[in-house]
Amino acid sequence: MSLRSNISYKRLTYLMLSVTASSALFLSACNDSSTQADSEVATDLSVFEGCYTVSQDEPAQIKVSQQEGAWVMQMKEPATAKRVWDNPETLEVIDNTDIPQFFSIDPDNVDAVIGRPDRVLVLAHVKPSYANIDPLLDSEYLSYIYRGANTIYRVECDDINTDILGNPHADIIIDNVNESI
Repeated sequence: MSLRSNISYKRLTYLMLSVTASSALFLSACNDSSTQADSEVATDLSVFEGCYTVSQDEPAQIKVSQQEGAWVMQMKEPATAKRVWDNPETLEVIDNTDIPQFFSIDPDNVDAVIGRPDRVLVLAHVKPSYANIDPLLDSEYLSYIYRGANTIYRVECDDINTDILGNPHADIIIDNVNESI
């Protein structure tokens, strides 16, 4: 081999190694950035901030807010209490893969899920576009409260005590419909 071809061969080898290393770095950088971007997408929990009830014409019963950097929930106290809301309980983000444990909805149709650590209460926010087309949903919010799931309604927060422990059927009198018996 001549000296000239030996130098060309070495330069070509360095060039090939450089191209290979650059390609590998470029591809790994692309993979890292997409993985990093995926992990940095945070769930927007602000969709939960507010008050909720099981019927649109009832006063608020649950309050979700952010206090000292953490999401918390509070339940309305009975009218006999000296305060309107109970002590805040911490809520945590629940992964969408856990949705089937609580709701019979495709996790792809849910924006965010938050719940108590003991999972006695879990709230889900359904994507508005899906809530508009599903005839079984008349609200964007779902609640799971101790083994039962239902839609709930976001209502105005209030600071009025209500008798949530009272029996709403106490004044109802049921007469015998068939008096001939």
